[in-house]
Amino acid sequence: MNDNNSRRDFIRNVSLAGSSVLLSSSLSSANSFFTGSPNDKVVLGIMGTNSRGSFLAKTFAGLPNVEIAYICDPDATVLEKTIGDLEKLTGKRPRGFADIRQLLAQKDFDGLAIAAPDHWHAPAAIMALQAGKHVYVEKPCSHNPREGELLVQATAKYNKMVQMGSQRRTFDNVNKMINQLHTGVIGRVYFARGWYTNNRKSIGHGTNIPVPGNLNFDLWQGPAPRQAFKSNLVHYNWHWFWHWGTGEALNNGTHELDVIRWGLGVDYPVEVVSAGGRFHWQDDWETPDTQTITYKFPNNTAATWEGRSCNSYASEGSGRGVVFYGDKGTIVYPGSNSYQLFDAANKLVQDIKDNTPYNPSNPVSPTELLDALHLQNFVQAIRGQEKLNAPIAEGHKSTLLPQLGNIAYRTNSVLQCDPKNGHIVNNKAAMELWGRTYEKGWEVKV
Repeated sequence: MNDNNSRRDFIRNVSLAGSSVLLSSSLSSANSFFTGSPNDKVVLGIMGTNSRGSFLAKTFAGLPNVEIAYICDPDATVLEKTIGDLEKLTGKRPRGFADIRQLLAQKDFDGLAIAAPDHWHAPAAIMALQAGKHVYVEKPCSHNPREGELLVQATAKYNKMVQMGSQRRTFDNVNKMINQLHTGVIGRVYFARGWYTNNRKSIGHGTNIPVPGNLNFDLWQGPAPRQAFKSNLVHYNWHWFWHWGTGEALNNGTHELDVIRWGLGVDYPVEVVSAGGRFHWQDDWETPDTQTITYKFPNNTAATWEGRSCNSYASEGSGRGVVFYGDKGTIVYPGSNSYQLFDAANKLVQDIKDNTPYNPSNPVSPTELLDALHLQNFVQAIRGQEKLNAPIAEGHKSTLLPQLGNIAYRTNSVLQCDPKNGHIVNNKAAMELWGRTYEKGWEVKV
């Protein structure tokens, strides 16, 4: 579905369906946009379905000729709920597993979608590639830079596709904006500023308690070295613990930084610095709730990203977005599928609008009605009808930017980087965070 008119028609159909985008019948009108055979069914498994994964499962199931055959989640309650939801939506009952290794032993499916916690993203993706499956992995594609490199290597070695959840790569107006930037509509683009805001509450001080009977915590931790279960960890607060999560910079900043890197036409930085802290609440939250990251790139451009997890005051009228500054004008992108173009005198020249509903503070899918396009692109790539819009080679580079920001923050240092691969130069303490250790028996190997 590369034609922009078809994309807009698809979005319009989904928008008219409202929240029923998750129902297979609501997307039946999109059948005409597929060029594959009616019998060209794509069969998927989904890993991690408490929140974002539930959305992925229902949305994939709503795409024409896509079947969700398998669900994997170590929480029995979540597993049964997802299976029941899909059975109601599709009339078919997926088979459930607590252990991803058992799911990947099944031969009769084409791809795995991964929405488990961040520490699982790259290990599970590599395991799926080794099992001969294509992969859709939510951002960030890895917990640490070394895992991202291994995932890129595995994609080439096992000759399968990996799409990262950088949905904006599939939005038609965002593609138009990037094309305009690259053709000089605001002159030479030399600086970009991105931001994300929210109003997250305190996670308090957790206590070590027995693992709930419905949760297999050993499988939940998987490749991560074992730590005790705490009352404020599962299902969402793991994001704010370095052992499993990656903080707001990767939880949300990956999206803005992907657009920034794309717009500036850069791969890796030459210098990275970060500042911030846990300022709003005093609790167990380890990652910064307020953070700025500044980058310099080898093509004489620079960028900043600002994250405010606990203060939702909007910038440029939006809770998230990117501004591109050039020597002949400015482009303001408020995070969905619209943007504004200003000339050097700050006069509004273009106002490109998309009225698709958009909620930047939605923790599951701020661009819910647009995300189906990105999932559809993955399915069409499996069918051989399209190329991936966010292949892992690009996903790794965009994930690496916030990872470098976190490393700079954690080591309180200015990182000097090799522009050929992003590797940190002459900083032993920083390079200690390039990878991680794994639980015995769960080591990541390509």
